[in-house]
Amino acid sequence: MTRTLYLVRHGEQQDAEYGMDDGPLSPRGQRQARLIAERLGGVPFTNVWHSPLQRAEDTATIMAAHLPALQPEPTALLFDCVPTGYSPQMPHSFQPFFNSVTIEQVDAGRAQMADAVAEFLSPTRETTNDLLITHNFVIGWLVREAMGAPDWRWVGVNQANCGLTIINVKAGRLPELVAHNDLGHLPVELRTGLPEAQPY
Repeated sequence: MTRTLYLVRHGEQQDAEYGMDDGPLSPRGQRQARLIAERLGGVPFTNVWHSPLQRAEDTATIMAAHLPALQPEPTALLFDCVPTGYSPQMPHSFQPFFNSVTIEQVDAGRAQMADAVAEFLSPTRETTNDLLITHNFVIGWLVREAMGAPDWRWVGVNQANCGLTIINVKAGRLPELVAHNDLGHLPVELRTGLPEAQPY
């Protein structure tokens, strides 16, 4: 049986450029959430989970309004987190970011993602379609895990706001990355959240 994970990063947050930790979606983020809902309209979802943070919950609420069959549930396994500290294998340019991350935050992030991998990247006895609405670092970690890459390699695996990543999990087989950061449902002006302009 195949478990298919549909990973969606939350929509653009209001005033995200001013460094707010969390908050509601911007008008552009609301449009992004509506468009990803339209994109996924034909998928018979078995489960829908979202991060408890407002920007992810707002995304889930908008998607559920357009897809009434969805019944999103919050889970702390999808909180935004930092799952490792700085590693010498990472580009040196990432070091300033990690200087502001505490050991306690890294320990909590590492434990959270170990539990998330056990929960979401494990095969199921039935064919399921699970939607996870979460954050850039969480998706980056799950993609890294699916690909069997070293722990530090979640850095640089980036997703745009309401980008779509799909992973298939089947017993006895390696996880399959079907799609990563697919933005086909978003017009160019709504492709936000990446660290720098991308030539899409």
